[in-house]
Amino acid sequence: MVNLNEIQKKIQLIIQEQDNLFKLPKIIAVSKTHTMENILPLINYGHLDFGENKVQEASEKWTEVKDSNKNIKLHLIGKLQTNKVKIALKIFDYIHSLDSEKLANKISNEQVNQNKKIKIFIQINIGNEDQKSGITKKNAPEFYQYCKKLNLDVIGTMCIPPREGNAQNYFTEMYKINKELNLLELSMGMSEDYIEAAINHSTFIRIGSKIFGKRN
Repeated sequence: MVNLNEIQKKIQLIIQEQDNLFKLPKIIAVSKTHTMENILPLINYGHLDFGENKVQEASEKWTEVKDSNKNIKLHLIGKLQTNKVKIALKIFDYIHSLDSEKLANKISNEQVNQNKKIKIFIQINIGNEDQKSGITKKNAPEFYQYCKKLNLDVIGTMCIPPREGNAQNYFTEMYKINKELNLLELSMGMSEDYIEAAINHSTFIRIGSKIFGKRN
């Protein structure tokens, strides 16, 4: 809790210094690989947003906890395989990694089957890196329109910037893309660059090690 409070205070100070910042970002506590024993103190403290990378791990770890605490919001921040969509829609409230038409179609069909609508971020490959998933910057508008035709609830975009280079430049570019698409939510920033993300209007910041310590 101490780590979470320190992060929140830092973000609040940055926002107070920046007149153009209008929204305090939500912090997603990235709980992947951590046991529920380590996570429960944060839940008992009242934190509601948690992030997981793997669908099966999340389902096994969170199903019972979410059944007893309906206010908890679970975010899938890792790559989603099409064969895991059915399970993902049952346990997650947000998907931050929509990265293809094939996946968009699968989610759309499964939403009809489960009569459930999930909040979605389009993942943008902001650094045009071959090893990373995501829609190219150029194709983002066309892909967003494709998702709208499928009746997907796309609320924003997400990125993981290249390790090399200035993260702030990539975050600034992401904010422009989001604004051009007229989307309200922006998922960017992790333990090492959350300050830069907050300055560039991120509304969801994904923090793991600075809250829970190093992963197991």
